[in-house]
Amino acid sequence: MSQAPVTAYDSILTLMPYEAGKPIEELTREYGVSDVIKLASNENPWGCSPSVTLAITEQLGQLARYPDDSGYYLKQALADFNDIDVKRITLGSGANDLLNILARTFVGTDDAIVYSQYAFVFYSMLAKMQGATGIEVPAQHFGHDLDAMRQAVADNDNIKIVFIANPNNPTGTQLERDAVREFLASMPSSVLVVLDEAYIEYSPKSNNRALLNEFDNIVIVRTFSKAYGLAGLRVGYALSSAPIAELLDRVRQPFNVNRLAMAAATAALGDQEFVNKVRLSNDEQRRWLGKQFDALGLGFIKSHANFIMVEMQVEMEDATAALVNQALLEQGIIVRPLTNYGLPDWLRITVGLVEENMRLIDTLRSILSDD
Repeated sequence: MSQAPVTAYDSILTLMPYEAGKPIEELTREYGVSDVIKLASNENPWGCSPSVTLAITEQLGQLARYPDDSGYYLKQALADFNDIDVKRITLGSGANDLLNILARTFVGTDDAIVYSQYAFVFYSMLAKMQGATGIEVPAQHFGHDLDAMRQAVADNDNIKIVFIANPNNPTGTQLERDAVREFLASMPSSVLVVLDEAYIEYSPKSNNRALLNEFDNIVIVRTFSKAYGLAGLRVGYALSSAPIAELLDRVRQPFNVNRLAMAAATAALGDQEFVNKVRLSNDEQRRWLGKQFDALGLGFIKSHANFIMVEMQVEMEDATAALVNQALLEQGIIVRPLTNYGLPDWLRITVGLVEENMRLIDTLRSILSDD
């Protein structure tokens, strides 16, 4: 008997897979380039704290055992660091895992998610994954327009989550604390506001931890993948009210953070001296890169994170972002094109080490002068 083939629901059929940054190994295979620098995924070029190596080594004899599903020691460390009750913490396999858990917990097919134009592309993907409505609010100066987002919530009675990235990826823009607080105060208690603070360590002024003392409908999501240098281990955490954390704990997968990741994150959190050095080095190199982009006649957005969004519309007519990106790849430099964000003239460039940044600028200068 003939039957219809198995198929997903409609929004999944329009969903494109997440486009990760090109791996170093892939570029080596494609172009035969051995000396590759990756400035595409906002990883920490300074690596991680030396204490992480010891913490991981101590766990190697326990790899046959499941990790502690409660994440007791990491949660205790996070509770002390953030001055918050341990019952208000949820662990995830990176920030994306937590964003996914939030959507699965609170958003159904009749609901809607609000996010900004030029914000992290994963927010719109979550709406499609849930079969929900995604409402993209036009950006203001490449950042969040909180007034327009507030109006979007007022105009739609099915909003369940508003996503705000602060600092924002990929633009690097940042919202003032007072503006975020005013936005929270204007939200109905039925709307969950998720503050994605993946880059908080690079911009302590964007820390909105205090809002958790005022509002029950806020979740702050953070990661160890950026400043802490643990992108390869995938570990993040969410801060929320205890009732929200309890709901998230029902939905998350068992053992969703592995043993090595929890040990590494606990050790990394305890070495704030290393994190401070990373932030200061990043600030210095980000300023230097800005001066070099100015000298090259390239426009860019002031960033509060560890990357800079750079415009490749220069005087040479055919020096488009796609061509510049291709030329960089051929020279063994990986950056991030932003066509999938609706920004085809822009590249997002991670702040690297001194020698990496110098090589980037020298290569860009050569590419643009040859054009």
